[in-house]
Amino acid sequence: MTDFTLGVEEEFQIVNQDTFALESAMTRLLELAESSDIQPELHESVVEVATPVCNDVHEARREISRNRQHVISLAKKVGCRILAASTHPFSPWEQQIIHSGKSDYEEMVRDLQDVARANVIFGMHIHVCIDDPEERIAVYNSARYFLPHLLALSTSSPFWNGRNTGLQSVRSVIFKRLPRTGVPGIFQSYADFDQMMTLLVATESIKGKGRVWWDLRPHYHYGTLEFRVCDVPTSIHDVVSLVALAQCLCHRLLRMHRNNQQWRMYPSALIEENKWRAARYSVHGKMIDFGKQREVHTRDIIEELYLLLEPDAKALGCLTDLQGILRIAEYGTSSDRQLAVFEAHGGLANFDEAMAAVAHAVAKETSANLDASAPAPRLVEVSA
Repeated sequence: MTDFTLGVEEEFQIVNQDTFALESAMTRLLELAESSDIQPELHESVVEVATPVCNDVHEARREISRNRQHVISLAKKVGCRILAASTHPFSPWEQQIIHSGKSDYEEMVRDLQDVARANVIFGMHIHVCIDDPEERIAVYNSARYFLPHLLALSTSSPFWNGRNTGLQSVRSVIFKRLPRTGVPGIFQSYADFDQMMTLLVATESIKGKGRVWWDLRPHYHYGTLEFRVCDVPTSIHDVVSLVALAQCLCHRLLRMHRNNQQWRMYPSALIEENKWRAARYSVHGKMIDFGKQREVHTRDIIEELYLLLEPDAKALGCLTDLQGILRIAEYGTSSDRQLAVFEAHGGLANFDEAMAAVAHAVAKETSANLDASAPAPRLVEVSA
């Protein structure tokens, strides 16, 4: 593979076309699929799609669009619709069926019990190729700092089990109940990383060296950095902007490494402070600028991040796509839109109808703007 090539995985909700409740229909979708471009996950109400290796963000957009169109079409044939959001607003996790087609899932449930059964959440994973293992670890160490930024820009899970949780990303909190998750630590070298994975396998903590679920991980098989921190955005425009952000971050950090420079690295515990703020407030709160040792409005931090990466976006040909992070910072994420729909339909006073309206709105936005030739919304460039 070539440095900075891309791959994107999205996990979607399968819902009943009439009630918009989660529907255990993955096996039926697999029976209809003509290829392996859809995959099951732990629960029967989850479908995963993945792009092939993409040379740039524009190719990634085309493949993401194709995947969404394909799975929406399959779902329609079995009386279902597809929702792109990281939690379902009202379907209870207790009613979700475990997919029986893979022994790994049965083993996971035996091991983790209700922690696994309750993990009815949906994410997006962005792969950016960094072919050399030592360079991959160097970029990984620095990229950890930016995981809260990616989460803040992607939030799509304000509701859970029929509750308005008060969070913008309850998915990220639910997922932390699993072992080997969260913001990972620093490694001195690829050998250091591999030694840790070898130990975990030898002690039967994990079944294979790829079985860690950190927010960012060096991928064994693909030669990529896999960003796993994001909620799955509802809007395809937001998806593409986050893909551009991940690619530009890797480009910038690898440039620095090759010039004998390094982004200052911080302990995972400090980065987790910002991750919590991102989960709670998304782009509307403040994050800690550890260099300045003070709070800064998240929107200002996102603007600074855009300015930092603007030269890299120009070099990679994805400037307009990267500008989307400014749009998200200004207008909000899927979580904001879901909460607005909930309140517009009566909120707690008209709870069932308001929740159904949220699911309907998410389904509509999931299928919008899937013409791969349509340009992303443009913004005026920000200048330093």
